[in-house]
Amino acid sequence: MIILQFQDKMDLLLIIPILASFFITLFAMPFWIRKAKDIGLIWDDMNKLNSEKVAGSGGLIAVVGFIAGVFIYIAYLTFYLKSGNGNILEILALSTSILFLAGIGFIDDLLGWQKGGLRRRTRLVLVALAAIPLMVINAGQSEISIPLLGAFNLGVLYPLILVPLGIVGATATYNFLAGFNGLEALQGIILLSGIALVSYFTGNSWLSVILICMIASLVAFLVYNWSPAKVFPGDAITYSIGGLIAISAILGNFEKIAVFFFIPYIIETVLKSRGRLIKHSFGLPQKDGSLTLRYNKIYGLTHFFIYLLSKLNIEPTERKVVIAIGIFQIIVIIIGFIIFREGIFIR
Repeated sequence: MIILQFQDKMDLLLIIPILASFFITLFAMPFWIRKAKDIGLIWDDMNKLNSEKVAGSGGLIAVVGFIAGVFIYIAYLTFYLKSGNGNILEILALSTSILFLAGIGFIDDLLGWQKGGLRRRTRLVLVALAAIPLMVINAGQSEISIPLLGAFNLGVLYPLILVPLGIVGATATYNFLAGFNGLEALQGIILLSGIALVSYFTGNSWLSVILICMIASLVAFLVYNWSPAKVFPGDAITYSIGGLIAISAILGNFEKIAVFFFIPYIIETVLKSRGRLIKHSFGLPQKDGSLTLRYNKIYGLTHFFIYLLSKLNIEPTERKVVIAIGIFQIIVIIIGFIIFREGIFIR
């Protein structure tokens, strides 16, 4: 009984890094919004008519809140559990990669998304460099299974090739589905919640804590980012969320499940490719607050759901489009849990 009570008390301390991530983001965001406006880091709200310019790159503060929570968790492992190993090396590698990705995204924001930001090739190279912390610790398992062909051990090729490819792929595709108030943050909350559950059930509870810290930070950010937004996330957070999903899948060894959860982004990439990756996700705002299609064809999931809602006689407002995409993402995750249930719950 004494041991059980001690264990319960110890577990309750895990709420501290999660709350830290939430409240740091929540209380620091108004300061960022004021400063961003002072220095002219403001963008147009493209899905609204005659709206005031909105503070940009607020996702950087969400990453700061996340990192603060992660470091508090490391302190918990080090000083309270006195766990010298306790996955601290993996957590530090993860944190370094996320900070690198956030920095790349912030630079991209400062150069101006409307002017193209970083060159596409430069962006991909820099994102690949963010994989170095995972590469040097030989993250993940090098053995992969291919249907009909069996299992293969890739050895050093896994950390040197597949790890950076996974991070580049997840980061780039997550950044495609964006441009609506609350979309990036809500999708991050939903996707990371699914990944956190997979982490927990596959015996990677430490990874679940890390993911919940980011979820908590995104919930606080969404308070200011929900329509009508007071701040936009910018690439600092989209790069970080995409990278965190890939890194979690690598460290938790559930890449197939993560790829399945990413189906909406795979669809988004295919649709964006129809427009040579230059068509924007925005709708065309109307005087009544609804949205219509900006183009004659569908070049993204936002366009598809504007079209679908209108066909269902539902007014396609910005909020409804974001909620519809979120519901679609939840359905994909539920299907993923059903398909991969043996790999998730039986290990």
